[in-house]
Amino acid sequence: MIFVAGSANLDFVVRAPHIPAPGETVLGHAFQTFPGGKGANQAIACARAGGATTHMLLALGGDAFAQPLEASLAEAAVVPHIVRSDKPTGTAFICVSDDAENAITVAPGANLALQAEHLPPLQGFTHLLLQLETPLDTVTAYAQAARAQGVQVVLNAAPAQVLPPALLAAVDVLVVNEGELASVAQHEGSVAECLARLDVRCVVVTLGHRGCCARLDGEITLQAAFPVTPVDTTAAGDSFCGALTAALSQGHSLAQALQYGSAAGALACTRAGAQSSIPTHAEVQALVAGGAPAGAEAALRAFCGFPA
Repeated sequence: MIFVAGSANLDFVVRAPHIPAPGETVLGHAFQTFPGGKGANQAIACARAGGATTHMLLALGGDAFAQPLEASLAEAAVVPHIVRSDKPTGTAFICVSDDAENAITVAPGANLALQAEHLPPLQGFTHLLLQLETPLDTVTAYAQAARAQGVQVVLNAAPAQVLPPALLAAVDVLVVNEGELASVAQHEGSVAECLARLDVRCVVVTLGHRGCCARLDGEITLQAAFPVTPVDTTAAGDSFCGALTAALSQGHSLAQALQYGSAAGALACTRAGAQSSIPTHAEVQALVAGGAPAGAEAALRAFCGFPA
């Protein structure tokens, strides 16, 4: 079983020809709202894409924005542990360009209400999955509490920021993209150089259309990306994190978990929205069964700066 603690936001999404530059106004051509937030996205990915029993600790306001978030969690069979706040439910404002890139601004609201004392006992859970859209002190306290209870801690260090040593010391699996890796490592070099600066047993780095890599006890594992035609990259990383954590909780090897995470992230890119884009476990299994493209590992290894 997996316990997720983190954010939940209602996403306000505008599709436009391109993402506006500073001072630019762009006329969009579609608007929708979707349940989102990194924590809630990843909880649903654990349950739906990963097929794992999942609980989630989240904070919501007493407003109408909370209702679709609760409904989405219920639809995915995620067991909620809700802290009700007098702050408004978190929101995110997202522009998605016609080439599937996005720019996101988050108003955390109730997400900032999560405190250390809100985490329940984790007996029976194998993994605690965390992100950085809730207070950093709270995330650190949750990771330390899980470590003390013998629960594996998976941290998706997003949004990018420098992390305190106390938090990194309590993390078993760190998941980052290239920008987040540079922030955590405080280094602008290659993936290999940044990894060498991190004292975390297992670090997973997502590399978009290239694929992903991981270092576990000094050993490197590479996973090429599954080719898809992207529509919206929102929640691709969250889908990856949820499916990866679910696979690890089910006893799969790290290499297998990277496959499941990569497949879930790729499929999420083919659909609009955050939680609405997260694939089912059957869809993930079918894509994994088809295999990643042959011959891509050498290019991925070279890009990361690992020796051939």
